[in-house]
Amino acid sequence: MCALCPELDAATRLVRAFAEIVTTRSGHIKDWITAVRAEDLPGLHTFATGLEKDWDVVLQILTTRWNCGPVEGRVSHIKMIKRQMFGRARLPMLRKRVLLTALAS
Repeated sequence: MCALCPELDAATRLVRAFAEIVTTRSGHIKDWITAVRAEDLPGLHTFATGLEKDWDVVLQILTTRWNCGPVEGRVSHIKMIKRQMFGRARLPMLRKRVLLTALAS
């Protein structure tokens, strides 16, 4: 497929390169953005523009080992419990269910 469609080949190459940058935290994001600008891929251009708008955040993500993954996971878990209760119970019941599930995991 990639051999038949140069745009698909370029998109595949750039997405894989971005995944490598994020996974290894190599920080060569400026070079990647330059490579994206050289291709005719509007979707990736928009993504690159968004990265440039939030440049300080992007640098922090790529240069520090800290992340908020565990906290976001817990927040998502609490929201799921709240949805399961369908608004039938108030805060004391929600608190009890959150604490009980936290102990079980």
